[in-house]
Amino acid sequence: MAHPQMFEDDDPALQRFRTIALTLPEAAEKISHGRPTFFTKKTFAIFGGTLKIGPKEMEQRPHAMIIKPNPLDAEVLLERPGSFVPMYLGPSGWVGLEFADLDDGEIRELLVDSYRNTASARLIKALDA
Repeated sequence: MAHPQMFEDDDPALQRFRTIALTLPEAAEKISHGRPTFFTKKTFAIFGGTLKIGPKEMEQRPHAMIIKPNPLDAEVLLERPGSFVPMYLGPSGWVGLEFADLDDGEIRELLVDSYRNTASARLIKALDA
């Protein structure tokens, strides 16, 4: 069964996020589990996420970015207001951050870090070129 679409394609926040994410070498976008997902061979970012509050209780975070930072950076990021451990991906080191709290420079920096933690050596070399 397909997941329902969990975003509006004309959302200005998504447009802003997409513009930054797709500047990274060979980055592409697909819809996975109802959300815009950015990847090369592996996913490096997701627009929107879900926070598990309790048994059968979830909170949608439609304007969050889900990224995979370095483990030490994850600890620091989770101390920020608006941060959360995303459902399903959190145990693997992924972090959610409310998108509205970030400026374009911060978004790019976070996306680049996540990209570095998921991309191949060849793509990281292209990023650094």
